[in-house]
Amino acid sequence: MSHFIQSIEQRICATLHRKPPTRRWSRVAFWSAAATVVLFLLRLLPGIGSHIGFLPWLTFLVAILTSLPAFFHWMRWRLLWRLRNRLFVTYLLIGLTPVVLFGMLAAIASYVLFGQFANFAATSEIKSQLTELGTNDQALALHFQQELLAQTNAGHPKAPVLPVAVPPEAEGVINMPELQVGVYLDGRLQPLDLPPEHALTSVPAPPSWVHGSFSGLVLTGKHVYFRAITQEQAGSHTVSVITSLPLDAGFLGRVASGLGRVTLWPDVHLRSKLPIAAGNDSKFHASTGPQTSPKYSAPDNAVGPVIDDASKGSEAGQVSGGVLPKPESVLDFPINFPTTLDTREWSSGKPTTVFALVTSRPSLLYQRLFRESQLIGGSIRVMLVLAGALFLCLELLAIFFASRLSRTITHSVSDLYHATREVDQGRLNYRIPVSRQDQLAALSRSFNAMSASLVRLLEEQKEKERLQSELSIAQEVQSNLFPSCDVRLGELELHGLCRPARTVSGDYYDFLVLGNDTLCLAIGDISGKGISAALLMAGLHSAVRAYRFASEEMFAAHPLGSIRNGQGHEVSGEVFQSPGNLMRLLNLHLYRSTQQEKYATLFLAHYDATTRTLRYSNGGQLPPLVLRPDGSILRLDRGGTVVGLLDNMEYEEGVVILEPGDLLIAYSDGVTEPENEFGDFGEERMVELVHSNRHLPLDEISGRVVQALEDWIGAEEQPDDIT
Repeated sequence: MSHFIQSIEQRICATLHRKPPTRRWSRVAFWSAAATVVLFLLRLLPGIGSHIGFLPWLTFLVAILTSLPAFFHWMRWRLLWRLRNRLFVTYLLIGLTPVVLFGMLAAIASYVLFGQFANFAATSEIKSQLTELGTNDQALALHFQQELLAQTNAGHPKAPVLPVAVPPEAEGVINMPELQVGVYLDGRLQPLDLPPEHALTSVPAPPSWVHGSFSGLVLTGKHVYFRAITQEQAGSHTVSVITSLPLDAGFLGRVASGLGRVTLWPDVHLRSKLPIAAGNDSKFHASTGPQTSPKYSAPDNAVGPVIDDASKGSEAGQVSGGVLPKPESVLDFPINFPTTLDTREWSSGKPTTVFALVTSRPSLLYQRLFRESQLIGGSIRVMLVLAGALFLCLELLAIFFASRLSRTITHSVSDLYHATREVDQGRLNYRIPVSRQDQLAALSRSFNAMSASLVRLLEEQKEKERLQSELSIAQEVQSNLFPSCDVRLGELELHGLCRPARTVSGDYYDFLVLGNDTLCLAIGDISGKGISAALLMAGLHSAVRAYRFASEEMFAAHPLGSIRNGQGHEVSGEVFQSPGNLMRLLNLHLYRSTQQEKYATLFLAHYDATTRTLRYSNGGQLPPLVLRPDGSILRLDRGGTVVGLLDNMEYEEGVVILEPGDLLIAYSDGVTEPENEFGDFGEERMVELVHSNRHLPLDEISGRVVQALEDWIGAEEQPDDIT
């Protein structure tokens, strides 16, 4: 079944030229998207779409949710693969995020500031109305108090009568729209000569929680009023004046004039837990509860209904006043900010809070703020506009320079990426064009220098490989110069070994068998190491062999053993067979054919097997040692100085008779001079090693010596040729 489903996926993806999904979530997203397409197509068919319902939207939601991992994967590996996109996202996170946060903070702070300013303007207007209402109420109360006192002083009866006419100083109060005034004498409503709309007939005597005077907002059911109460004593009588003004649409419109719109919710309020009563000393005094007083109770013959029939009050629900003008610009958006109004329940005096909403615009608040100084306000507006324009220019300039800088970075990285691809394909001569002077340009120049170094290193590597090949050939040629095998002449056995410190050696040894019973033995060490020493060694090798083979040919042609030189004098028959004489000739040859600082140490010996006689001459070489069976040692040190350093040198000869069991050890300084933390390997250690293994074959003895040298040197490089 799974193979069948996978085959369907492959066919669909091949039709869409897409790769089939491989992960579980990708496959769920694929089949959810396919089901969404099929279900939406089925909805178009009559009679079927009504039965599907919201199923296509459900599969669509599943497809979106299961596609999120693939989307984030694509965002990470495709969209953010380019450095330019990564830098853009980085700039957004680093640069734009603080700007957005600061803008949001500034917008919130501005919104709160504008809202609070609008609330302050609205509440200030309301408090101003309350103050004016309370002042007028006190003026009326004082007027009626003076009238009562005048009647009492004139001897009037105990039931005085208040005048029905309103004094001239209160006519401005009467002209306030929808204001109602009521005067009470000892708790009874008194008639006033007022228009019907200003006569307060629906409010009984002052409630029991008022003592002295009160001015504020009161709540009666679902209606809010401005109410001011003033009580004055005139002898034994009490005069109470109540002025009431409803918070309706007209009043709110006057409050919101030049501000916008004010909306009040009288039926939405919070009631305080602590009751507060009003008194003479201050507007609000705390008390334990409403206080009752028979003096101020509503009379039975009070005119009109009680407070619940507030026909002049605000309507139930919200009350809105004012008009919000059209915006002056796009940024002149409406500002809605809630506020609260402290009110009192008229019947009980309990404090409550009524909610209101002030709606304004920044242009209205700006005009109200600078209402008294339009010149300063205009200047500040111009300054704000200029500051905003400057900020916008700086932001655009920052974006421009950031894009230029990011472009230099991305171009440099792109150039480096392209250059690495070129180098990876073998085009080492590719160079990055550089025209700037910064660290990225220095990086590009460094890459160009690295490419040039790679070209140079490859050429040097080729040259090194060529030299190594030539050295290998030289090593092979040099190995042919050494004796190819051990030599045995009568009772004499010879074995030689040379291990170069480098590819080729500057040490030299040779066995030349002459006839059936004589041979020439040679060992030497050329000054220096490497190619020059190897070339000089080859020259010395050829010179020794040339002289020896020449002497053999010459004496074979002149059996009498006498040869004449270029001056016609006879030359002794041992001219070329004598080691000392041959050493002298080799010294002349090297001195006159090589540089002055080039020389060699050389040991030459001629051995006669019939007499076991070894004639030798030592030219500065470490003296070979003859180890006797009894443990004694004989040093072969007769001869002279090194070969090739001085002209016309004479060399002595020494003669040794070799006995059965003798061991002759000829060696170079590479055997005794290697050192470690314990010092040199030394001649004594070598002799002891050879003496303890003298019963072994010669090749095993030399192998033991070489192994001991390797252990002595350890991991360090071999310092000199070992012969």
